[in-house]
Amino acid sequence: AELRALAQRPKVVAVGEIGLDYYRDLSPRAAQRAAFASQLALAAELDLPVIVHVRDAYADALAMIGEWCAAGPHRRGVIHAYSGGPERLDQIMALPFCVGIGGPVTFPKSEDLRQAAARVPLERLLVETDCPYLTPQPYRGRRNEPAYVRYVVEEIARVRGMAVDTLARATAEAARRLFELPPAEAG
Repeated sequence: AELRALAQRPKVVAVGEIGLDYYRDLSPRAAQRAAFASQLALAAELDLPVIVHVRDAYADALAMIGEWCAAGPHRRGVIHAYSGGPERLDQIMALPFCVGIGGPVTFPKSEDLRQAAARVPLERLLVETDCPYLTPQPYRGRRNEPAYVRYVVEEIARVRGMAVDTLARATAEAARRLFELPPAEAG
């Protein structure tokens, strides 16, 4: 009831961060799935997109998201802080979901993530900070902050072979579409 009341506030644009995390297993997996299902139901009830956290749980999370999307119109969201590499993209792209990429794309050993960032359709690509975590390479090991998202944009633009400002505009537009935000003001 409390989440429902909060989610109905005028400035709320999504339900999240929700999802499944089997990495640490701090909560039983069945309990995580039940909570995730309830949160997806709330998002559907309020016609809001979801911001989904997935860690070591892609099979279960994508199955649940697929069922949720198939059960009603206008269901959409983003896989936040994507870490699945290129092998999961086809399954995600079959859904009305965006892919959010953060600081790890700048890490020297993150070639799979860079490949994924190059393959996500531009209109479904988002860039993220995940503050205070997942700090980009120049500041890795320190607290992350929104100003560092530029390093994510620069790296993704590099691997896609495009101008930084073009990528920044495209990802901002993708976020505006997903969250149904008004167009940015000129200036």
